[in-house]
Amino acid sequence: MTAQQQIKKAGGILLLIMIVASSFFFGRLTREFEGGHSQKPESTDEKTILYWRAPMDPTEIYDHPGKSKMGMDLIPVYEENTEFQVDNAVLIDPVTVQNMGVRTEPVQRLDFSRVIHAVGKVQYDEENLFLVNTKVSGWIQTLHVHFVGDQVNRGDSLLEIYSPELVSTQQEYLLALKNYRLLSQSRLPSIQEDAEKLLISARNRLENWDIPPAEIERLTQFGEIQKTILLVAPATGIVVKRNAIEGAYIEAGQDLFEIADLNMVWVHASFYDHEIPWIRNGQPVKMALSYLPGKIYTGKVSYIYPYLREKTRDVHVRLIFPNPGLDLKPGMYANVELQGHLIPDALVVHSESVVRSGTRTIVFIAHGNGRFEPREVIIGEEGGPNNQYIRILAGLSGHEQIVSSAQFMLDSESQLQETLRKMLASSTDSEPPAADVDTLTAPSAADETAPTEHPHIH
Repeated sequence: MTAQQQIKKAGGILLLIMIVASSFFFGRLTREFEGGHSQKPESTDEKTILYWRAPMDPTEIYDHPGKSKMGMDLIPVYEENTEFQVDNAVLIDPVTVQNMGVRTEPVQRLDFSRVIHAVGKVQYDEENLFLVNTKVSGWIQTLHVHFVGDQVNRGDSLLEIYSPELVSTQQEYLLALKNYRLLSQSRLPSIQEDAEKLLISARNRLENWDIPPAEIERLTQFGEIQKTILLVAPATGIVVKRNAIEGAYIEAGQDLFEIADLNMVWVHASFYDHEIPWIRNGQPVKMALSYLPGKIYTGKVSYIYPYLREKTRDVHVRLIFPNPGLDLKPGMYANVELQGHLIPDALVVHSESVVRSGTRTIVFIAHGNGRFEPREVIIGEEGGPNNQYIRILAGLSGHEQIVSSAQFMLDSESQLQETLRKMLASSTDSEPPAADVDTLTAPSAADETAPTEHPHIH
């Protein structure tokens, strides 16, 4: 080989090495740029802060700087470039957003409550039920109230009972009275005291049998023994039970009448367990009857029973209603409407704005120019006008604009873009490193392009 040929060959090898080295350098630089090692310098312009969030809990949102519940400094989230700050942000062309029919609305703060409907049953007011019985045995000689449903007033005659025990006790009382009058003039104090004790004992027996004081005074003055005892109504109301028949023999303590005062009635209603947090004792309640359309009755919650009925999975609530016209009759069914207790200044969104995925609950925040942020929230009660709102317990600050339609399309797009990011990140991490310059096979390539030389040829 001549010297000119050797110089030419060495120059080709050197040129090939330079080309390979340049490709390696620029390839590494490109990968570093794509991997995020080279970023655009931050703008010196002041950015608008949307909200502050906790470093360990993205649903813990604040509208001012400070400390999180764990005592860590809050992180600001800026209005600009929000899609780069949120890992699963959705970026959609504005034309596509319009074609999808995406609508937005602001997060609202309002006095939050809920209207609950239930079916109730009218029953007697157990505090205004009265039993009529006797403490002596005997026969019913005269019955003055014959029918269930009769109206009686306090003090009205119910029945008369003939009792031999009563007759003998009256006789004993008269004998004790006569004995006391005779011995009251005795000079021995002990005799006077014994006579007085005997009289008091006989009188107490009459009083313990519920003999009216006026009857005892009449017996004392005139000495006429009454063969019967008169039972009167203890209260004003309706006779709802009658176990007395004229001429029947009755035992002491036997219930004869049951009288109910219907000027006040109870209504027993059942509510589902998730509705109980809205109910408080003393809350006003409205009620309507199917046979009296247009008429509304007003009452209040009297008692919430402290247990859950397992078969029906509901809680029993007792309501109390005034009943001056006796329109509310025990046994009737009624439609009950209860306005839940008020939660002032609650943070709420429309029910349609919430996407439930089973493991988490999210809403989409609209940042404008096709940028949407899926944010996880913690929801509370449902209520508001027509029960169309959901209370937000955590995840929103109250200044966001949220998506109220086409959320499921955005959710699908968010999951798709998140999957693509993971795939791209995985491919970048798994890309084999570039070969080192020292291990390049440039001479072999040069040998392929150079003419073949034999050692014995010169």
